[in-house]
Amino acid sequence: MIGELLDRAIAPWAPKAALERMHARSVIMAYEAARPSRTHKAIRETRSADAALQPALQSIREQVRALEENHDLVTGLFDRMDERVVGGPGIAVEPIPLRYDGTVHTAFAEAIKAAWAEWSLKPEASGELTRPQVERLVCRTWLRDGEALAQMLQGSVPGYEHLTSVPFALELLEPDYLPLGYNDFSNGIVQGVERNAWRRVKAYHLLKEHPGNLGSLSFGQSTKRVPAEQMIHIAHRKRIGQNRGVPLLHSVLIRLADIKDYEESERVAARISAALVMYIKKGTPDDFVMPGVGQQQAHRSFNFAPGMVFDNLLPGEEVGTVESNRPSPFLEGFRNGQLKAIAAGARSTYSSVARSYDGTYSAQRQELVEGQLGYDLLQHEFIDYWCRPVYRAWLRMAVMSGHLKLPPDVNPLTLYGAFYQGPVMPWINPVHEATAWELLVKAGFADEAEVARSRQRNPSELKASRTAEIQQNREAGLVFSSDYYHQTYGIKQGNEPTDGNKEPADVDAATRVDGNGNQSGE
Repeated sequence: MIGELLDRAIAPWAPKAALERMHARSVIMAYEAARPSRTHKAIRETRSADAALQPALQSIREQVRALEENHDLVTGLFDRMDERVVGGPGIAVEPIPLRYDGTVHTAFAEAIKAAWAEWSLKPEASGELTRPQVERLVCRTWLRDGEALAQMLQGSVPGYEHLTSVPFALELLEPDYLPLGYNDFSNGIVQGVERNAWRRVKAYHLLKEHPGNLGSLSFGQSTKRVPAEQMIHIAHRKRIGQNRGVPLLHSVLIRLADIKDYEESERVAARISAALVMYIKKGTPDDFVMPGVGQQQAHRSFNFAPGMVFDNLLPGEEVGTVESNRPSPFLEGFRNGQLKAIAAGARSTYSSVARSYDGTYSAQRQELVEGQLGYDLLQHEFIDYWCRPVYRAWLRMAVMSGHLKLPPDVNPLTLYGAFYQGPVMPWINPVHEATAWELLVKAGFADEAEVARSRQRNPSELKASRTAEIQQNREAGLVFSSDYYHQTYGIKQGNEPTDGNKEPADVDAATRVDGNGNQSGE
């Protein structure tokens, strides 16, 4: 803009120089997209991530909250995100502490799992929510509001009594507790977050109560400084250096609002068209007689019934009806097109947002596979931001408090090793999926644990359950196709091999069965 004004100023005095400047500018702006025009506004964003969010974040967050409260599509979208990112049982944690020789210390792993299961019943400060409920609520807040916070209550805390044997709890906080307008640049505080010169978070400055609480004052509230080591801040960031998180639906808010308004208009129009409205046309103006002074025009009413013949019209009158061709036949096509765009911007799938599953098998599977990639990305971010910090802080406190005794043969460097398992892509065709996994395991390209995790089962728990089940069946003399070894070698109670031989020596050949369960004799 400044360059153009300068060109116009020097053009009358040095037209050649002005022409050269204009030519140079056109060469620099060689990309057509960089040239503003009547049809292309070329809107640009030159501010930093924090500067762009400062005036907009609160409005966007409040709009998304209002839509979730009042818009069924938004409620359903976040419900599906809860299901696919966290799931009903929450993010499963499978501890993998190793010995110095690299093998898994199963006994200590079982002790960690038992303590973790006990803590998962009441992990948060109020004691009202279980760990899966906490994870779903935090995930929903993270995606809806753009961020969520939790203060870790570790060890002895004044005025608080821990509800579990491990002195560790979480105080869940909405992002409103972190004031967006609290800035002190001299002390490195931007939007309530205090950082050092290398942008490492040092502390969070939190309000002592929610600014929207009943009876609370939205202005003039005091804050408290909480060290970063005591806080967990999960944020949905889109730019490098972004201080606060942005809601997942920030780019599709206008479309969602348009759909809601358009559907409301169509519903009102449909209600109007459903009401039969009639009028009486008087004919020519000469047929209409004005009532005299002091007189009122007589009110006429007609009773209608199916199949009746109406013959009470005056000369020159005729009956007409007010028709409305609503709802519009284009409503569904417009709505579906908008929902596809919303699904693209919300890292979801059209079928999930619209709850429409009328496509072909191939199309549904392709959509499921591509959509699962988006869910997996959010799931890994949730694990990195939330699950792993929570589990490690809890385990550290469990060991420090003496609730868990670290065995001498456990490598301390592997203490926090764990496998985190969230919801996986459901099987569309179980027969084909099971056959594919079986071939992969037989060929050595996968293991049994991977198959168990693909069905959202804990491998060690599944193994223990199968061992107990097979043992009970053998003790009861039951033979099922799932016990392939029992079928193949005809093992009866008390005949299990104990010397490592492939086949027990004392099994009668007459009772041996083959892999199909058929007996074979000599």
